Amino acid sequence: MSIPTAVPLPITGRKLRLALVGCGRIARNHIEALQRHEARAQWVAVCDNQADRAAAAAQQTGAAAFTSLEALLAAPQVKPDLVVLATPSGLHPRQAIRCAQAGVHVLTEKPMATKWDEGMAMVRACRDAGVKLFVVKQNRLNPTMQCLRRAIDQGRFDRIVMVNVNVFWTRPQSYYDEAPWRGRWDLDGGAFMNQASHYVDMVDWLVGPVDNVHAYTATLGRDIEAEDTGVMSLRLRNGGLASINVTMLTHGQNFEGSITVLGESGTVRIGGVAVNQIQHWQFDTPQPEDEQIRSASYEPPSVYGYGHPLYYANVLDTLQGTAHAEVDGYEGLRSLEVIIAAYRSARDGVRVGLPLVF
Repeated sequence: MSIPTAVPLPITGRKLRLALVGCGRIARNHIEALQRHEARAQWVAVCDNQADRAAAAAQQTGAAAFTSLEALLAAPQVKPDLVVLATPSGLHPRQAIRCAQAGVHVLTEKPMATKWDEGMAMVRACRDAGVKLFVVKQNRLNPTMQCLRRAIDQGRFDRIVMVNVNVFWTRPQSYYDEAPWRGRWDLDGGAFMNQASHYVDMVDWLVGPVDNVHAYTATLGRDIEAEDTGVMSLRLRNGGLASINVTMLTHGQNFEGSITVLGESGTVRIGGVAVNQIQHWQFDTPQPEDEQIRSASYEPPSVYGYGHPLYYANVLDTLQGTAHAEVDGYEGLRSLEVIIAAYRSARDGVRVGLPLVF
């Protein structure tokens, strides 16, 4: 089968044409994010295998509704520049590959895949087709995370010796029951792969790369295939140590999403329900901007934070030729690799080194 010519870049002189595939829980964030950029981008299609959800999204966006990706890509009136995948994670690879075969650029929600070889396959397919592959990592753009990244880049910690991440949230059994793909190994993964995916990325992005992983996982309170609780220990390439502690069994409500960074010359803790509050910020050498650092704290509308509009800004800039992708498929593979290593470690009871070799 011949591969159609990719949508050429840069795209200028008109609005960008986007199609949303998957109109469930996270779709609202994408719809609202693009409203911030309505002067230069528009939804031309929405798609969901549940016709009522596709119709509701179509009414909200004014886009054409479809119940299959194939029908969307074949519709002559649609012709999207970019397809946004907000579908179950295990579907992302085949859908991304199909979009690449159609010559359409792809943006996929996290995690980009649930299997390492499938993540690699989608990157190769997009590369070979000459289309862009973007992976959503919107938490990187939240103001608290930007402050921490700047401090690390400026060397204010000197040597970082330890990093601790906690994700203590709750997902009741009803959450899994209302969408049977949730908690399945092939379509979703567990707490590390789904809910804590951004937090694994956070460690790798801030203080990585990761050298090796040792993990334990358990399914203690939910009737699902994958884990609802896990702990991960990591040795970083720079010699420091890190831990990621995750559970979806916190009583009553989401309790904490935090990161603590301990260096020879500084200590920072960013906490709250989703790394939204700078709770401790101390360095040997103060800087004038430290006096206003707590103004970066915010109250998020949900654990997703405010980063989606900022992420879309980079995607649109990249397609219009004024920027480079901050998180492309290769970057998305990095946190997927750490999570797959953790699952392998928990399964086999061994320490797993990176890069992965299968």
